[in-house]
Amino acid sequence: MKFLLITLITYTADPVTGIQLSARDRFREVVDTAVLAEELGFDGYGVGERHERPFISSSPPVVLSTIAARTSRIRLFTAVTTLSLLDPVRAYEDYATLDNLSDGRLELIIGKGNGSAQRELFHVTPEDQWDRNAEGYELFRRLWREDKVTWSGRFRPDLVDAEVWPKPLQQPIRVWHGSATSRDSVDLAARWGDPLFSANVTNPIEPYAELISYYRERWAHYGHNPAKAIVGAGTAGFYVAPTSQEALAVYRPVFEARQNLQLRLGLEPVFTTLEDFVERSSALVGSPEQVVDKVGRYHERFGHQVLHISADRDGLTPAQHRATLELFQSEVAPVLSKAIPDPHWLG
Repeated sequence: MKFLLITLITYTADPVTGIQLSARDRFREVVDTAVLAEELGFDGYGVGERHERPFISSSPPVVLSTIAARTSRIRLFTAVTTLSLLDPVRAYEDYATLDNLSDGRLELIIGKGNGSAQRELFHVTPEDQWDRNAEGYELFRRLWREDKVTWSGRFRPDLVDAEVWPKPLQQPIRVWHGSATSRDSVDLAARWGDPLFSANVTNPIEPYAELISYYRERWAHYGHNPAKAIVGAGTAGFYVAPTSQEALAVYRPVFEARQNLQLRLGLEPVFTTLEDFVERSSALVGSPEQVVDKVGRYHERFGHQVLHISADRDGLTPAQHRATLELFQSEVAPVLSKAIPDPHWLG
C-alpha cells in the first residue's frame, strides 16, 4: 500500500486556538509539511484546487512547483484538478512544465470538484459541468499523447494541427479520477482505463463502496483487465497516538471545533459525536492497532491500494502533528504495506 498526504489549503483560523496565519505563512506551512512528508517517507503529497472560500488553493501548479524545488523523491499530486473549469490546453501547459521541473514526479487527480461559487466565477452551469469535465479530459489526454492535435468540441475553440509545448517528461502522465458521489466520474475513469480515487470523507462507507463496485463493473464492461484496476481512498480525519484514550482526548477539541465550523457554515454534520465519527466514518483516530484494523476493514470493501490522510494540522500543535505522522510511518504504514499489495505505482 502507498500513502499520501493531501491538503486543500483551507484558510481559516486554527479551530482550537482561534489564531489565523497570514496567507503567506499558510502557504509556507503547506510547503514545509511536504518537505516533512518526504523526510518521513510518505509516497506522495497532494494539493487540491478550489476557487472559493475557505480555500486558497486556486493555483496548485505554483504551489506544487515550489514543493518540487524543495524535495527530490516524493510524488506530487493534484487533488483535484478541476477540468470542468479550466481550458485543457492551458492546464496541459502548466502541468507539463511542472512534470519537467519535478523530474517526472507529477500525478494528476482530475474531477468536477466545483461548488456554486466556483461555477459562477467561471460561468459553468450545473447542467453542463459534467459534459465540460468529460470533454476537457478527452482533449487533455490527447495533448499528453500526440504531437499535433486536431480537435473540435462545445466549450473551447477548435484546434487544427495544434502543437502545445513543452512536452512532459513522463510519457504519458498518470491521471486518476476523483469521485465523491457521482457515477459520471466513475464511468469516465473506467472508460479510459484510469485509476479511481474515492473521496471517502463525508459519509459512512456504503455510498463509497457502491461507487467503487460500480467502477469495477464499468471497468470490466469496457474490456479492461480486472487486475489492472487501481483504487485510492481518502480519510475523514487523522490522529494516531500510542493509546486510543490519548488519541480521543487530543482529537476531541479538534472534532468539536470542526463541528462548530460546519454549523456556522450552515452544514448539518453527518456524525454528531466524536465516538460516532470514529466508529462510522473513515477517520483514523486511535492507536496504531486500531488504525491498522480500520484500514483493513475498508480495504475489504474497497480493495484500495493507495490511502491519503490529511496533511493539515487541523488544530494540532506542530509537535503533535509531527509526532502523529512519525508514529503512522513507524507503526502503521509498515504493517499495512506488508498486508496490502502496492498498486502498479510506477509501471
